[in-house]
Amino acid sequence: MAVQEVASTPETSKVALFNDPKVRSWIFQIALISVIGWVLYSMAMNAATNLERQGIAGGFGFLSNEAGFGVNFSPFIAYTEISSYGTVFFVGLQNTLVIAFVGIILTTFLGFSLGVARLSSNWVISRMAYVYVEILRNVPLLLQIFIWYKGVLALLPTAKNSLDLGIFGSMNVKAYFGPKPIFAEGAGTVAIVFLVAIIISILIARWSKKRQMATGQRFPVLWTTLGLIVLLPLIAYFIVGQPLSFEYAVDGRFGPRGGMPVPPEFTALLLALVTYTAAFIAEIVRAGILAVDRGQTEASYALGLRPGQTLRLNIIPQAMRVIIPPLTSQYLNLTKNSSLAVAIAYPDLTSIFAGTALNQTGQAVEILFITMMTYLALSIMTSMFMNWYNAKMALVER
Repeated sequence: MAVQEVASTPETSKVALFNDPKVRSWIFQIALISVIGWVLYSMAMNAATNLERQGIAGGFGFLSNEAGFGVNFSPFIAYTEISSYGTVFFVGLQNTLVIAFVGIILTTFLGFSLGVARLSSNWVISRMAYVYVEILRNVPLLLQIFIWYKGVLALLPTAKNSLDLGIFGSMNVKAYFGPKPIFAEGAGTVAIVFLVAIIISILIARWSKKRQMATGQRFPVLWTTLGLIVLLPLIAYFIVGQPLSFEYAVDGRFGPRGGMPVPPEFTALLLALVTYTAAFIAEIVRAGILAVDRGQTEASYALGLRPGQTLRLNIIPQAMRVIIPPLTSQYLNLTKNSSLAVAIAYPDLTSIFAGTALNQTGQAVEILFITMMTYLALSIMTSMFMNWYNAKMALVER
């Protein structure tokens, strides 16, 4: 039977073209991008019109203007009232990075300890860790910040009756006065020796791993590393004439003077972020350890490894592949949650730049754009580092 051919017409070609999934996909994507572009353009024009109506000039020229307000904490950047708004941004960024960096280190140690304690065979330790996790992770972070700030640190002795902490300084309701390092000539040499010791330790650890894989013999990496990192800089310290000393706060008429004052806002925010985030990390660590097959523990015991060695050498390295991805999210949350510092006037990026500087200049669009891009950059850099570390810990097929 003969098959009748249907002649192709322009109308049928158009229908066939529109029925092509790839063509439809491109049409819808172009339409969506056009709508988003139109919305952003309308928002930008509306903002420019409103700023012009209020007599506020656009652009980033305001960053060179004098700020005119003080900041009570800037450990590494010199700042005065005559500093510019650009300096305000860097001071706020510095304070955000300090609280995030110290917080991540402390919460990692506390979280891992609590996660291991949750699985302890000791009933008391296990229950105490359980109660800690359930309470801390179910109380809002902002409330915990207020508890530390108003309910704990506000009860410290007055400035005239500071609490003596010995070699660690002193503390009162106004601040913690830690020992301030004073660097003399030759301190750079000690720092270089310290870095060299770290590099040598890393090389020894890599060599030890290869040696163990080849021969099965272990090398005392921990004690060797501690010896290098501690003894080499210490020897260099005495050889170059002890170039590091510490200045301690002394009692004055209105309280301690000198030293390295740390405001209670920093301490309260740090304690709240660390204790709160550690509760979530503890559950992540517990889940990671439980994800490792029980046979791994039994095999380690059969080889004569003690429980501590089994956990450190066998279980934790395998659990890290499960722990790292959600751990990255907690690091990002800690960094972003530091913006709650505005509630207790800790001078972080959100408080003094997206808060005080914005109120004084009225440059809402520019300041909020800079602030958002800064937090975005911090999050991306943290994610990139953790993704690299996760790839290093991934299983390598033979």
